[in-house]
Amino acid sequence: MDHTDCIGAVDQGTQSTRVFIFDKDCNPIASHQVDLPQIYPQAGAWKAAQEAVAAAGRPPLRMLALGITNQRETTVVWSRTTGRPLHNAIVWLDNRTSDLCEQLCAAHGGRDAFRAVTGLPVSPYFSATKYLWLYDNVPEVRAAVDGGDACVGTVDSWLIWQLTGGAEGGVHVTDVTNASRTLLMDLDSLDWHDPTLEAFRCPRAALPRIASNAEVYGHITPTAATDMPYGHVWQQAAAAADGGGAVNGGGAHPLAALAGVPIAGSLGDQMAAVLGQRCRPGEAKNTYGTGCFMLLNTGQRRIASTHGLLTTVAFKLGPAKPTNYALEGSVAVAGLGISWLRDNLGLIGSAAESEELAASVRDTGGVYFVPAFSGLLAPRWRADARGVLLGMTSFTTRAHVVRAMLEAICFQTREVLDAMRHDAQLDEHHGGLGALRVDGGAAANDLLMQLQADLLQVPVLRPAFRETTSLGAALAAGLAVGFWSREEVFAGHGAGRVDAFAPAVGGGAAARRYGRWRKAVERALDLADLAPEEGEEGLDG
Repeated sequence: MDHTDCIGAVDQGTQSTRVFIFDKDCNPIASHQVDLPQIYPQAGAWKAAQEAVAAAGRPPLRMLALGITNQRETTVVWSRTTGRPLHNAIVWLDNRTSDLCEQLCAAHGGRDAFRAVTGLPVSPYFSATKYLWLYDNVPEVRAAVDGGDACVGTVDSWLIWQLTGGAEGGVHVTDVTNASRTLLMDLDSLDWHDPTLEAFRCPRAALPRIASNAEVYGHITPTAATDMPYGHVWQQAAAAADGGGAVNGGGAHPLAALAGVPIAGSLGDQMAAVLGQRCRPGEAKNTYGTGCFMLLNTGQRRIASTHGLLTTVAFKLGPAKPTNYALEGSVAVAGLGISWLRDNLGLIGSAAESEELAASVRDTGGVYFVPAFSGLLAPRWRADARGVLLGMTSFTTRAHVVRAMLEAICFQTREVLDAMRHDAQLDEHHGGLGALRVDGGAAANDLLMQLQADLLQVPVLRPAFRETTSLGAALAAGLAVGFWSREEVFAGHGAGRVDAFAPAVGGGAAARRYGRWRKAVERALDLADLAPEEGEEGLDG
């Protein structure tokens, strides 16, 4: 019987799980998305996988490997013997460990106490602080850790462990990109750092083995679905799968479709996008979602930032392959700013309207927006900053304000890119930066992308297929099993159409506009004390 060889990818995000199936030319031949409660991400993975298979139709698919990409830093602790979580996962954006972080800073010498080894500051974002909170506050977690029954991991570890058998012999493994976001890994040795483990009271035996991003970690077992919470979703999806193209010959048991398939790729979502965008050393990508995540592939150079960026792992495509490192900078407000204009101010009726309205005026009319709603992240890291809207006159319209918000996203991105240029010496003597590769929901806005190219003074490249995180996970898995060669991956084999936005203004004009925005940023600093204190009465109180 004819069949189509393919690679699957599970993208386990904060609000949903998506599954894509790719053919040899990197075309997505089927996909499915399931919205799900965060405490049971694996249920959505199973359902999404089956529905994606059902959507593929015939001829049958022969899935050669599965790759996983996931929300980074989200932390899970579960029992080795039962396979059940000992507490709800703590999601990456959860700030409950803020006070704990202050205690750690005081005890170990400041926010950068572990940065020389791990590349990261002490922050609620990273997994180690979430683990320590669980250990200190959840008796079941403490008992399991002290008794040797605990598995500690990020979402990639949890999924792989469950897919490969769970309590009946699951593989406890993580990859170098997810491990690099825990605040526990030595960036040089790519192993857990014992003095740091001691500081966070995390025994090495509870942690997963750290592996590369492209190797076979284990194989999907037929019993995994029924052993997992909500495993019945397989039963619900089985009938649909029977009517479509079965995988690997199908079978009566709902999981038979994927039984025996190797799990061979794993990356954190932003690093998966670096690979999905085929970023070589010296190339950068920016993901425009709720915020912005920009990563610059620095190759085998591990660069310690002096300009407010994070040092992390980009990818390692095989156990014996070299490690590519990255500099990362995060912007808190991107798509969130557009949603704020819609939901809080009512200036637009939809996110799509922002492009049309902003394009109705030739410029912002001298209006500048600094959307520091909860402070500024990279490269300034100013928690005392607050949002400001400056330069308004009697001629200012809502179109000017909306355009100023779009420009603010671009200005913030330029600040991060300038920091990367300084840290990595990306200037005219070192080849500069040839282009910025972009993805994410807000990247669909053509005006935003043109403004970005103008203000960065480099071309902005947007792929037609913008689900680059899923593609990156599939590429890693495909490399591990020989479905693609490294040359095919980095030649952009089957990458499809790319929309290119070239700078349409001169460097002088861009520099003047950027300078004015930086002046506006200075007005946004040291404003946290303007907020009313709890219980404070108004003027008529």
